Amino acid sequence: MPHYVYICKDCKKEFEKVMHMDELGKKKVECPHCGSTRVELAVTTFSAVTSKKS
Repeated sequence: MPHYVYICKDCKKEFEKVMHMDELGKKKVECPHCGSTRVELAVTTFSAVTSKKS
């Protein structure tokens, strides 16, 4: 399952949430630090690790 990074608008702390892609935007996300639901999805990068050498 994908890991999503959120930033709380109230306490300004960053946290990760693991959920299915089809839950994204439908499920209410709560900050584990302060309990606020005023959170936004952070912009993150994606990298893949492969076994082939270039």
